[in-house]
Amino acid sequence: MLRNLLTLRQIPQRTINVAPVRQFKNKVPEKQKLFQEDDSIPVHLKGGVGDALLYRATMLFTVLGTVYAFYQLGMASFPKKQN
Repeated sequence: MLRNLLTLRQIPQRTINVAPVRQFKNKVPEKQKLFQEDDSIPVHLKGGVGDALLYRATMLFTVLGTVYAFYQLGMASFPKKQN
């Protein structure tokens, strides 16, 4: 009985490390070099194709949202006549 109590007391003292330790390569200097180049490309597009797609999708949703907002504003300004 005493042996069981002693083992229970030791369980919380152990460190449980189930995740493997990963070493990542530091990519910051490479990214700094890429973004600080003077190649007349805007910073928000220097990340490649993914950045260009995100930029175009954002612009598309912005324009469509603005048009929809003006449409709804127009519909609210001129309510339908009730018969």
